[in-house]
Amino acid sequence: MAGLLHGDRIGNWIDGRRVDPANGEWLESVDPSVGKAWIRVPGGDAQDVDHAVAAAKAAFSGSWRSMPATQRAGLLRAAAVEIGKHAEELATIECRDNGKPLAEAIAGDLPSVVEMMNYWAGAADKIHGETIEIGPTSHNFVRHEPLGVVGIIVPWNSPLAILAAKVGAALAAGNCVVLKPAEQAAASILTIAACFDAAGFPHGVVNVVSGLGEVVGDALVRHPDVRKIAMTGSTETARRISERAAPTLKQLAFELGGKSPNIVFADADLELAVPGASTSAVFTGGAGQTCVAGSRLLVHASIYDDFLERVERHVAKHVRLGNALDRQTTMGPIAFAAQYEKVKSYVELGRKEGAEIAFGGRFGPENFDGREEAEALAGGYFVSPTLFRGATNDMRVCREEIFGPVTCAIPFHDDDEALAIANDTHYGLAAGVWTRDLKRAHRFVRDLEAGAVWVNAYRRIHWAAPFGGYKESGYGRDSGLESLRGYQQTKTAWIDLS
Repeated sequence: MAGLLHGDRIGNWIDGRRVDPANGEWLESVDPSVGKAWIRVPGGDAQDVDHAVAAAKAAFSGSWRSMPATQRAGLLRAAAVEIGKHAEELATIECRDNGKPLAEAIAGDLPSVVEMMNYWAGAADKIHGETIEIGPTSHNFVRHEPLGVVGIIVPWNSPLAILAAKVGAALAAGNCVVLKPAEQAAASILTIAACFDAAGFPHGVVNVVSGLGEVVGDALVRHPDVRKIAMTGSTETARRISERAAPTLKQLAFELGGKSPNIVFADADLELAVPGASTSAVFTGGAGQTCVAGSRLLVHASIYDDFLERVERHVAKHVRLGNALDRQTTMGPIAFAAQYEKVKSYVELGRKEGAEIAFGGRFGPENFDGREEAEALAGGYFVSPTLFRGATNDMRVCREEIFGPVTCAIPFHDDDEALAIANDTHYGLAAGVWTRDLKRAHRFVRDLEAGAVWVNAYRRIHWAAPFGGYKESGYGRDSGLESLRGYQQTKTAWIDLS
């Protein structure tokens, strides 16, 4: 089977074809496992955005808006098939771009992308209106209609999975899309666009424009023909988007950062809680580069020392740092150089603030043990799993999102204190609770200020369940039928029967 990626560069995808950037500028994408550029992607500008939005607008006004929902559903299923055919290639491209371990991407991310497309295919022809009984002289009914052109901004940590959640819903609802991938990891998004063409989507329905956020992202946000921006990224970026989108009054949906509490009570099943705390998207896979990372580990004081020792043993046994393409790797590098330096700075900050490094705090490869390990990690942006003990919730390392394999362990003495610490944050994306007490579990599910709460589990995310944040972790939801409504507008019709 012919591959999707050819040569050492890949262009934008606009109106059903591969297009070089209008300004002729290209950006290098660096493989974080080795610290070297491996492919070039477009450094586009407003001209490319205008071209893509015009194509999407024409496609929406053409065949897409009037296409029967069952036909849209069939195209989404065909896209799932095409993505499945190229799953390993897409996973490899993404892992070279952002350092996520290939084994995780192949076993988890790509199957999820396929299933999400099938889920949205199933939802596409289930968009129903309703009638409202007002009185004998009026017939009142409600329609749910697409918005038109939707701009989708995808981050660098899990591009394909996040694309599937947002793009699948937008297409199922009847919209056309213009995607802006993160410039640090754009190749997989640029590549997967061809799968929609192979599936038979009309040209212009799916478009991808790569470039710097302050250039391409800004042009997309400001464009008057874009009716909604859906973005996963940082709270700071969301603030800038909100300001720049205001003149056009477009809809916004943000899935943003977090500083999620992972709360372990004295009665927890430690056989579950130890690996749950260790692998809660911090000491595994993407090296803590996920918005739901359980990066504040709240542990009851009576088991605090013992629990941290158990976590250290678990990490030593199960975490294998390495090149993302090595299938034995369980934790890859930081995605790019600037983020690597940011993580390093926070580790130093934690020391200065008075927290003690229980384990980790090493940056590679020169500071790792053993010649063989150092050679395997040469050039890459590697950070060892790092746990701070003796942390307090007023420390910056406990309040600010680090986005790396760094966790702060905070002791607590009772339920009220645990809840107070957990909610003492401007974020509110997720939380974990480890306990055998059913009443406590329900109380914390009710009282935690977070969009997702897991009990005796962590990071359980499914395309059928709504996902999003409270407070400064954003608004709007990805996944589930609630997400579908976010890509529609409501029309109320009145017919006079008098």
